[in-house]
Amino acid sequence: MLDRLVGRDHPGVAQDSRTIAYVHPGRRERAIVLLHGMSATPAQFERLARALFDRGHNVIVPRLPHHGHANRLSTALERLRSEELYDAAERYLEIAAELGESVTVAGFSLGGLLAACIGQRYAIDRCVPIAPFLGVSWIPNLLMAPVAERLLRVPNRFHWWNPILRERQFLATNGYPRYATHAIAYSYRVARSLLDESRASAPRAQRIAIVTNSAEIAVNNYAIRRLYKNWRSARPQRVELIMLTGFPLSHDIVSPLRGRRLAERAHPYLLAAIDPATAGAFV
Repeated sequence: MLDRLVGRDHPGVAQDSRTIAYVHPGRRERAIVLLHGMSATPAQFERLARALFDRGHNVIVPRLPHHGHANRLSTALERLRSEELYDAAERYLEIAAELGESVTVAGFSLGGLLAACIGQRYAIDRCVPIAPFLGVSWIPNLLMAPVAERLLRVPNRFHWWNPILRERQFLATNGYPRYATHAIAYSYRVARSLLDESRASAPRAQRIAIVTNSAEIAVNNYAIRRLYKNWRSARPQRVELIMLTGFPLSHDIVSPLRGRRLAERAHPYLLAAIDPATAGAFV
């Protein structure tokens, strides 16, 4: 199955944007899945993946659907749908189960949302959502659902992540410099379902560590705290919230090519959250 996942990287996918698979000979005690953010690529997690592999784990960083095209101005993201995200998450888990006796899933932003969904629905060993996308920071929670549905009733639009750098942004990071409004809306449908499920039932993951940035500027930290409280009320001894402080206003604290050395500063915290047994963090 891993070969099929890697084989999905067709010629239109950039060489530096393909699925990463750091796999030891044979099955290991732990397999780790790392899920990148919207419009980013597996390279976002390359440093963490290498560090976890060096600790003896089998690690995969899948390229999410419609991501990583060599044409950085590709419109592929307009085809992203909620169902594809669910299907992809299930496929990644099946592969991880072949690679390790236990499975850890971590992800950032959109990948953090998928990691959280997996933690809610599947009995994995450890789940680490990092700044998961559960809403937009400047849109109140009560308005997020109607805004998302409104976006789906009008034609899709592409907007620059950075209106100043525009297409030049990809020179400083991997991935697309634009996002699709429909992709945001379909992703929020996944987030809304997750929040509803978390109120109705306990998460199935054995351990959960949610990582957030106190100086978050993109995703909604209030919605993240709601998810944490829902999970904590059901599994009080198994859910942790790790709030990173002292960072400048930012969202992407994972990509190694970001400025202000954000990824370098966040790296030990993320490594400890994902692999606490060898990092000496909480258990």
